[in-house]
Amino acid sequence: MTLAAATDLATATSLAAANNENLAEISNVLIYSAMAVYTLAFFAYIAEWIFGSRSKVARTAAALTPRGETAKRAPAVTVKKEGGTAVLERPKVVVRAAAGARDVPDGPGAHGGDAQGDLFGRVAVSFTVLAFLIEFGGVLTRALSVQRAPWGNMYEFNITFTTTAVGVYVLLLALKKNVRWLGLFLTTTVLLDLGLAVTVLYTESDQLVPALDSYWLYIHVSTAILCGAVFYVGAVGTILYLFKDSYESKLARGGKPGGFATSVMERLPASASLDKFSYRINAAVFPLWTFTIIAGAIWAGDAWGRYWGWDPKETWSFITWVAYACYLHARATAGWKGRKAAYLALAAFGCWLFNYYGVNIFVSGKHSYADVGMSALTAIGF
Repeated sequence: MTLAAATDLATATSLAAANNENLAEISNVLIYSAMAVYTLAFFAYIAEWIFGSRSKVARTAAALTPRGETAKRAPAVTVKKEGGTAVLERPKVVVRAAAGARDVPDGPGAHGGDAQGDLFGRVAVSFTVLAFLIEFGGVLTRALSVQRAPWGNMYEFNITFTTTAVGVYVLLLALKKNVRWLGLFLTTTVLLDLGLAVTVLYTESDQLVPALDSYWLYIHVSTAILCGAVFYVGAVGTILYLFKDSYESKLARGGKPGGFATSVMERLPASASLDKFSYRINAAVFPLWTFTIIAGAIWAGDAWGRYWGWDPKETWSFITWVAYACYLHARATAGWKGRKAAYLALAAFGCWLFNYYGVNIFVSGKHSYADVGMSALTAIGF
């Protein structure tokens, strides 16, 4: 190689490195910008809940359900029939059915049927979509800066995971599904996850170790991220189901929940709707999680010469699979429907979370991300 050619190669390499650094910096700016817009969405969702017509829900329930002396003094409905008078019982509007046989309508949503609350909700959704697009740009520029899939370390996994979780929410909204109640819970956890990513888990953009430099990275890790995002949405629905089910049970027993609980719970979907939503979400993504484990085994065979070695990540992926399989089986068993199955679903998601954070940061293995574990331990004082 001539001196001129070597100089040109060195110059091109230097320019490429500088370009990559610029793209990485743009990615960081976009991620921070997305966090700022998510914060605006967070406050808009809070405003939707605050300005939602809490009193309108209570007034409607009170009007439909006469109580106490007022109900006793209320005259029966009378109608004329062939010259006589027929006395009919007062029509009963059922807003809460007996325990075990509830026929509860879905709540009106966080806005509570109030125009101002609905406006804040629409603004919040707009901010959420904008933040999603900005964060997606941050993930894309991060990928371009390293010229590979942006899933080589925990930082990259986190920003891609949160982007996908919000994307699932936006997709459900686009499909006209009643999921706007997810907005506040979603933006809260996304902000916490991104805060963890940019502080504790941040890693400079770099190339992959040879074992990870494979097309299986695109297949295996992308499906793992998508499954995690959908599992997260299902877990939120399950948690809210447990709260709403307890609230409905207390009403069915004649109890009187507090004002705050009533304000929030009356605007959420019925417990039956939340339960069905969570089940369908988890059932839909479970086959993809099965494929994720199989794809990982095939990749391990290519990279390490063995398909399964009970590495901590492999073990906890399998434990997560078993936990979700038990949940789905429980849903098909009469004695384990409802709250028991919901607890299994949360336990399964807990396994996924430990597989996501605990194994990657605190447990050594072939799947441990370079430098992330040590930097995370240092940051939290170990």
